[in-house]
Amino acid sequence: FPQEGIESYRNGRELMEEAIRLGADVIGGIPHFEYTRDQGVSSVKFLMDLAERSGCLVDVHCDETDDPHSRFLEVLAEEARSRGMGARVTASHTTAMGSYDNAYCAKLFRLLGHSGISFVSCPTESIHLQGRFDSFPKRRGVTRVNELLEAGMNVCFGQDSIVDPWYPLGNGNILRVLEAGLHICHMLGYRNLQSALDLVTDNSAKAMALGDRYGLEPGRPANLLILSADSDYEVIRSQGQALYSIRNGKVLMKRQPAQVEFL
Repeated sequence: FPQEGIESYRNGRELMEEAIRLGADVIGGIPHFEYTRDQGVSSVKFLMDLAERSGCLVDVHCDETDDPHSRFLEVLAEEARSRGMGARVTASHTTAMGSYDNAYCAKLFRLLGHSGISFVSCPTESIHLQGRFDSFPKRRGVTRVNELLEAGMNVCFGQDSIVDPWYPLGNGNILRVLEAGLHICHMLGYRNLQSALDLVTDNSAKAMALGDRYGLEPGRPANLLILSADSDYEVIRSQGQALYSIRNGKVLMKRQPAQVEFL
């Protein structure tokens, strides 16, 4: 391990601590990018120590790979469980879980349930980036979204790439992400479609620990979208759009539905 690598490693940790002092409120990490398993485990323990001291939320790019031997999720979950910090911890991507065998997942899911952590899947990015080392059959490379939900865990859909090299078609349209995710994750059954918007609303608010800063209640911030359909299913089926975007009670955007004239 070259000396300049060690110095860069130390400097990175110092920069994280300085960011907290400057007001950052979420701590991140990417343990599977470290050179060794031990370094990855050390990075998870460091960021959890820092979050515990500072009270920050945690969002880790965790096991974003097709490698079934990448298992830092178990490390993050156990750190969250043992510290009682699960409500503040999110594991993003976890795409390696799509390659884990069922025997390991049976054990892992017990730990995940006890940990109380949240999950964010970015289905459009994952379907594009993962599976690239496969010929055929080719893996979808997405985490076990439906299985996690069925096990009672908090799961959200998101998008972390807006017109960048990782996903050049990213545009922040969360309804598009939701529709793609439901297709990719085999979640077009009745129950999934009836509560689909939870994946980008209630579940997301829980992952972000918004508490009383979320929801339609007197005294809470008036942050909301008004959509073009009256149910989760109809929004997805009709490829609905946001008609109004409201932030702190101020209308930021309004849209007139397209008018189609048949001749």
